[in-house]
Order: sequence, then C-alpha cells, then structure tokens
Amino acid sequence: MDKRLFFLLNMAQKKLFKHIDNMCEQELDASITQLAALMYIAKAPGCGQKDLAQALDLNKSAITGLIGRMEKNGLVQRAGSDDDARAVKLWPTPEGINKVERLKPLVDRLNNEFQQEFSAEEIATVLRFFNFILERF
Repeated sequence: MDKRLFFLLNMAQKKLFKHIDNMCEQELDASITQLAALMYIAKAPGCGQKDLAQALDLNKSAITGLIGRMEKNGLVQRAGSDDDARAVKLWPTPEGINKVERLKPLVDRLNNEFQQEFSAEEIATVLRFFNFILERF
C-alpha cells in the first residue's frame, strides 16, 4: 500500500473529479464546475461574480468564461447591479434550478457509495482530515 499521503491525496482528487465530471456531463449535460457554480447561485440568487469566484476559488478570467458558457447554455442570467455599474449579479434560470434539483440525487448517490464502503468511524476520520486541511491551509 502506497503511503505517500500528499501524492495520494492529489491523485485521488484528480481521479474523483474526472469521474464525477464525466458523470455530470453524461447525466446532466453540464460540467461539475458549472453545477458547483449553479448550486452557489441557487442558494444566493443575485450574488456577484466576485462572490462566486471566491466561493469556487477561481480567478477573474476563469469565472468570466464559466459564466459565459453557463449563460450560453441557459443556466444563468446576468444583470447589472443597482449599486455598482461595474458589478454583475447572477441569477439562476428555471433550467439552472432544474439542474440543481437533478444534481441532488447524484450527490446523495455518491455520498452513499462512500458511506457503504467505510464504517462510521472511518468516515468521521476522513471528515476530520478534510476539515483539518480546509482550516489549516
């Protein structure tokens, strides 16, 4: 068994992201990044592009391209801000909301797959490990 923790974490993240991205493309016709953005926008309708970029840890050009693709696909609408002429507010479209609703069972299925493979104690350790990383770094 390989014990190179950082290496394994990196490789596992890449493999899982690729698997989930393919699954989302096949089942929902959207990338996992678009769906993550949609989930955020659906929970915070009217949020700014800067807020979304910060939440997804994306730079300005990446978020601009992402929102452009999502708008082209009919998932979000952009509107100018009443407070700041330079700011853009984001709103989910009905199709975007529909994708978020269709994503929920997929997320539940993936979470169940992990929970079936590991004991409650092991899951608790993994959760503690992930939260440690998020809080520390």
